[in-house]
Amino acid sequence: MTTPTAPTSTYRLQLQPEFPFGAAEAAVPYLASLGVSHLHLSPVLEAVPGSTHGYDVVDPGRVRGELGGEEGLRSLARTARAHGLGLVVDIVPNHMAMSPRHNRPLWEVLREGPASPYARWFDIDWDAQGGQMLLPVLGGPLGDELDQLVVDGKELRYYDHVLPLREGTEKLSLPRLLDVQWYRPVWWRLARTELNYRRFFSISELIGVRVEDPEVFDATHAKILQLLGEGVVDGLRIDHPDGLADPDAYLRRLHEATGGRWTVVEKILAEGEPLPAAWPVAGTTGYDALRHVDGLFTDPAGAGELLGQYRRFAAPQADRGGHWEATVRRAAYRVLTHELATEVDRLTRVAHRLCVQSPDPALRDHAPWALRTSLIELLVRLEVYRPYASGDASLVVTEEAAAEARAVFTVPEESRAVGTVRNLVLGRAGDGHGLDGAEFRARFAQTASALRAKSVEDTAFYRYVPLLSPNEVGGNPGSPAVAPEGFHAYCARVQRDWPATGTVLSTHDTKRSADVRAALAVLTECPERWAGLLAEVTRDGPGMPDPQLAWAAWQTAFGLGPAAEERLQGALLKHVREAGLHTSWTEQNPAYEREVAGFVARGPSGDARVSALRSDLEPHVRANVLGAALVHLTMPGVPDVYQGTEGEYRALVDPDNREPFAQALPERTSEQPSGLSSEKAALTAAALRLRGRRPGVFGETAMYEPLTVEGPAAAHCVAFARSGEAVTAVTRLSLRLADAGGWRDTRLALPPGRWADVLDPEREFTGHARVEELFGRLPVALLERVHDKHPG
Repeated sequence: MTTPTAPTSTYRLQLQPEFPFGAAEAAVPYLASLGVSHLHLSPVLEAVPGSTHGYDVVDPGRVRGELGGEEGLRSLARTARAHGLGLVVDIVPNHMAMSPRHNRPLWEVLREGPASPYARWFDIDWDAQGGQMLLPVLGGPLGDELDQLVVDGKELRYYDHVLPLREGTEKLSLPRLLDVQWYRPVWWRLARTELNYRRFFSISELIGVRVEDPEVFDATHAKILQLLGEGVVDGLRIDHPDGLADPDAYLRRLHEATGGRWTVVEKILAEGEPLPAAWPVAGTTGYDALRHVDGLFTDPAGAGELLGQYRRFAAPQADRGGHWEATVRRAAYRVLTHELATEVDRLTRVAHRLCVQSPDPALRDHAPWALRTSLIELLVRLEVYRPYASGDASLVVTEEAAAEARAVFTVPEESRAVGTVRNLVLGRAGDGHGLDGAEFRARFAQTASALRAKSVEDTAFYRYVPLLSPNEVGGNPGSPAVAPEGFHAYCARVQRDWPATGTVLSTHDTKRSADVRAALAVLTECPERWAGLLAEVTRDGPGMPDPQLAWAAWQTAFGLGPAAEERLQGALLKHVREAGLHTSWTEQNPAYEREVAGFVARGPSGDARVSALRSDLEPHVRANVLGAALVHLTMPGVPDVYQGTEGEYRALVDPDNREPFAQALPERTSEQPSGLSSEKAALTAAALRLRGRRPGVFGETAMYEPLTVEGPAAAHCVAFARSGEAVTAVTRLSLRLADAGGWRDTRLALPPGRWADVLDPEREFTGHARVEELFGRLPVALLERVHDKHPG
């Protein structure tokens, strides 16, 4: 098997029944004309019927029929190849859908129990719940729902749910029949505390898959490896590797099986956290790049002023949205004691078993409550997703965190449980004399990753809202700005260590598209103006359900711009449920939600004053949109362009950002198509074509060089050269620039030679170019070195 080179760029398509392989194939000529080298497809394997995303896989051995089946995928690959494009596919190793009627391996496990050959596929704790797998499918307690459970031949039916019956049990009375199955249908609320199978985060509809088992790996990867081996697919995106028992071993096995194909992983890196060096991958899917690009266009001083204005306006409690770290900590406690309570219980049981059975007396005499408390106190203090086998876990579960955890205990002797738990996590205890602590370490890491995602991305991001733009996967709302020096240092590290990593600005998972975030970042350049407007609309407008929600709602309306009301309503309903301060997904408060909907309808969705401010700031929004796009497309790494974002694209959290591609084309991306959309499309195509035409300038052996800017407005121009052959220059903080008097005699020191504007080749620059002239038509510039042609 040959090892292809990394893509020069990829284009993400969200496949779904409304946009199957055939529709993607029809779009190939257009996408090829953009200049990308590969199409990046959302999951293509068999999923729950009607799924609009494909992450709920039910059969990893089959290409999804609703998309056109394997022949449809192969036809797409042939057409793509004919136009010079390859395919990169998203795969989901961590979980499958909890849909027995469609998931045949799961059906067999429910019918045959732990003796099923498929039982090893799924992460089920058969020692718990009396050996029955809990299925949280009932709408109410069993006693209230018993009449809705119907035996139909060898199946048990409950509304749309169909479950298999254990052989020979179909003639038993219903109560007795339920007692002897390998599963137990229960009220969905029991999932929080009683579940005995591993889930994806806290989503009970997705069951964990044990790909650490070589046989399970082979069975669940056979089809995708076949497609790779036959050249239908060229590369992979790995969804959520942090959910796996051993990401290190999984990625090594995958690397060997694929022959080293280009692979990126959806690994969310905390600020300052490196990607594990032992992973045989090209890099991440690019959320770390998103954080740095967004931060470059955020004013640090203004972000601090905006935070102060937010605190005065909303007066949030410190740990309920007032201070970032405190908000994250409180959210983590809440998640561990509610959504992930069953995972903590299982982890406690494993820890207690290791202690009780240990030949080491120092591990004994720890009460389960003390072990549980220790686990919770250590987990909430993790600042990254999880430890890895290839890394030093003591750098993740630190002694400082352990000292803080010990202080929670009233009796010092009982606090020794903290040290025991930490030693189990670090592999310093629990492995001797036949006792294996590997399960504990794996489950601790898996629980840690679910906790980080749920407490930060799905809770704290919706509670701490002074500026919404950094509240993004991989983002750091507590420190949203990135100085140019920090950005250049990041790019240098990427080019040195992970030059073929993925980079993104918008994805199917971003809470706000890049162009919405670019608009929001402008508010850090005028925090007093924003606060003044909020005071005005609050004084004259509709009553607020609560000031934190109002602050976030007005920002959302500003970032999105003119749009259909239902888009704003949907995003803000999700916002308040995720925040969980007044309502939630599982404990809904209809009265509060109606109040929110009424407030949005009467205020943020159509206020002329917010629209007027947006229009007034449009030149600075434009500078951020174009600047972020050009930096993303020319910085180190492989840029991924999300469907439709080549033009102006304003979208909020899913499902708003997951419309079929035909609806995501540039013409649709703004309710009022503007010059910005065409400018961004032209810039995107120019940069992508340049990358495709000069891959060595941007690829794995390329160079990255920050360029010097001199003059009174030097801080407002960020520029860099790639391999001495291409130059990117962008405007930073353009509103502050205008307030300070403009560019004046600011100059950019270009590398030696003549440089042509890629969008307007008649324009050439040399030496110390005047920035005002460089940015004469656009607030950004992409230059290419001119090589004189010699006769002969």
